[in-house]
Amino acid sequence: MIVFYDGYCPLCMAEMRHLKKRDKNNRLTLVDIQAPDFKSKYPTLDWHALNARIHGMRDDGTLITGLDVTHEAWKAVGMGWLYAPLRWPIVRIAADAFYNVFAKHRYTISYWLTGKKRGCDRCIPGETNDK
Repeated sequence: MIVFYDGYCPLCMAEMRHLKKRDKNNRLTLVDIQAPDFKSKYPTLDWHALNARIHGMRDDGTLITGLDVTHEAWKAVGMGWLYAPLRWPIVRIAADAFYNVFAKHRYTISYWLTGKKRGCDRCIPGETNDK
């Protein structure tokens, strides 16, 4: 599975580090959509859609988004039980709504939680890319 993540987001980066550390069987490919060569490597993908929320690509080429990606990625490294409750039918609706708010405001939320500013001039007015 390929996970397309935002390398400018401190919380996203932290999750990718945790996933990579647990990916003993190399079941995941983590791709930073902010990498300079991203658009040339994945020209058919809509960068703006990927930047709006996390995306993943299953081995069969199916694109998935949001908490489905998070659940499948953690499942791939043997820890899917952590996110399984977020995919239960009733919880899923609230969890997805919360995730959509988080994704939209991830830079601000990341700053509140970590104190780290990340981003680029086109993403957050007044912030610079300190990557």
